[in-house]
Amino acid sequence: MTMAVNVTSEIGRLKKVLIHRPGIEIEQVTPDAMGQLLFDDIPYLPAMQKEHDRFAEVLHEQGAETVYVTDLLEQSLQSHTEREQFLERMMTESRLTVNGSSEALKEYLLDFSTADFVRSMIGGVLKEELPNRKKKHLYEWMDQHYPFYLDPMPNLYFTRDPAAVIGNGISLNPMSQEARRRESLLMEHIISSHPDYRDARVPQWMNRSYDFPIEGGDELVLSDTVLAIGVSERTSARAVEKLATELFASGSGFEKVVAVEIPKRRASMHLDTVFTMIDHDQFTTHAQVVDKDGRMNIFILEPGDPVRITKRYNLKETLKEVLKLDDVNLIPCGGEDKIASAREQWNDGSNTLAVAPGTVVTYERNYVSNDLLRRNGITVLEVPSSELVRGRGGPRCMSMPLIRESV
Repeated sequence: MTMAVNVTSEIGRLKKVLIHRPGIEIEQVTPDAMGQLLFDDIPYLPAMQKEHDRFAEVLHEQGAETVYVTDLLEQSLQSHTEREQFLERMMTESRLTVNGSSEALKEYLLDFSTADFVRSMIGGVLKEELPNRKKKHLYEWMDQHYPFYLDPMPNLYFTRDPAAVIGNGISLNPMSQEARRRESLLMEHIISSHPDYRDARVPQWMNRSYDFPIEGGDELVLSDTVLAIGVSERTSARAVEKLATELFASGSGFEKVVAVEIPKRRASMHLDTVFTMIDHDQFTTHAQVVDKDGRMNIFILEPGDPVRITKRYNLKETLKEVLKLDDVNLIPCGGEDKIASAREQWNDGSNTLAVAPGTVVTYERNYVSNDLLRRNGITVLEVPSSELVRGRGGPRCMSMPLIRESV
């Protein structure tokens, strides 16, 4: 029987992937709201959509089936009851149920078609959309400077972070930033309510209600027995140990979790911004975090009661050990040039998406890194990114693999 989800490597040929085409939520990002919504700039949506469409075309050309978040949500919210229950959860997450202040919003949204309902869940609801709503509470009179009744989700096109397929199960991630926490609610709903996944009873390795954060950009499936996780700005060591414990106890097949400590700063917010796997023995790195010798703090977690933890200090040697390789090649983003390295890592030069062993999707703007990859025998598929990059994520960030071939 074909599994609903199955990812046992970073490099196996990509067969099915979840993506989200940027929509109206992007046009809700204003200069005043940029910081709260985790943007450094204002993207231009029409160009952004063209770039994303090209990204999807490249995935198709490589034989991957693309499925969209909006389509799966619409297919799982067909009845009025389903939409009402989902909306109740969304309003609770948004803290809109206090003092009954959500009734006007509920009445407004439940009159929508399913497609418009989903669009508003992602795109947000402006206060001006409900101009006749009677103000019943003090905060409603005083909080007039903020335009949204229901916040938009402009980061959703980075489908990698809210959830991650690991083996034949999924990690539904408790997100670090408030602006993104509802994204994993969308993923949880799809897994629990869409017939393709509900009926398959996909194992859940992590619950999004866990008290400490973990995000998909920090979760890298190195093999069918080894998972790497970044301990980062967005992922807690407690969540790493929780996930490892669950994987070991559930018969998932994973035998080692490699916890990699990276600097807790925006430029290296996730492990996949400084390290990705691109072939059986080749990896991209960012030289300012991983030097040419691979020195950094690494911890290997293995089954035990409690989990056994041993420390390592060298990424290259650790990869050789856990993947049983004679040697590995670390390819630095931007090469040895400090200026190119800093520029291209900021523009997600290390955030490559492998669609097959030795074949990766990258942003065309990172020409120094792309040339270096080619000189190391990697097939590079470039996509335009002048607007996509403004959200601070690359091709790996924009994809949530659902099924990969085994390697």
